Amino acid sequence: MKIINPAFEYDSSSGQLYSGYRRTDPRIAQIIYNALGSAKTVLNVGAGAGSYEPLNKYVVAVEPSAVMRAQRIALRKVPAINAMADALPFDENTFDASMATVTIHHWKDIAKGLRELRRVTREQVLILTFDPDALSNFWNVNYFPEVVEIERQRYPTIDFITETLGGSCEVIPVPIPLDCVDGFQEAFYGRPEMFLQKEIRQAQSAWSFLPEGEEEKIVKRLADDLASGEWDRKYGVYRTRPVFTCALRLVVAKN
Repeated sequence: MKIINPAFEYDSSSGQLYSGYRRTDPRIAQIIYNALGSAKTVLNVGAGAGSYEPLNKYVVAVEPSAVMRAQRIALRKVPAINAMADALPFDENTFDASMATVTIHHWKDIAKGLRELRRVTREQVLILTFDPDALSNFWNVNYFPEVVEIERQRYPTIDFITETLGGSCEVIPVPIPLDCVDGFQEAFYGRPEMFLQKEIRQAQSAWSFLPEGEEEKIVKRLADDLASGEWDRKYGVYRTRPVFTCALRLVVAKN
């Protein structure tokens, strides 16, 4: 299965409810805020509805989706500039720090977008993303291999990110808490029933790339094993596991 266009259409009906299911998890946020350090001005690119934006810093947001920009206003976030990651409308070294959280896999030109972040940033660039080489460490690969393969094609490798950003890079594995409120796939490692809700899947962009009719077949695999108890026999230990560290990474690149 080859993904030709990596962009998820946030202005479609699927994007209308995004901010209700993809929210700032405070434990993950703290890792990001620690990495921002003493930066006073922060650029957030692919900012969406405003998840993970620090409240104690001057934030400038860039978001090309009109639906996402409207959700920001509803959530009382700072209004976002309508621009693309690969053509940021700022001078060199404008911001102390910049961040892009679970967004770079949507960019049409990831390398150019990363170089743009570096160009406009004086100090650290933060990229929250998933390591495609670690995606198979989550049990969903045994139920949704088609979805995992879509994700693997879309996410750039960690080496690609660090080499493109340059400078001194630190890669931080991010543990996910059992009650994580940010609704990406790994957030439900101990709550598999959540995948049976269509609204949850609509907030996870990879599902939208499946051929018509495939989503229902894939979900039925999990539904059947949950009903029979097979999932719990194989993976029930995850229901009480307080944290799960899988593919989520925070890349911190400093000049």
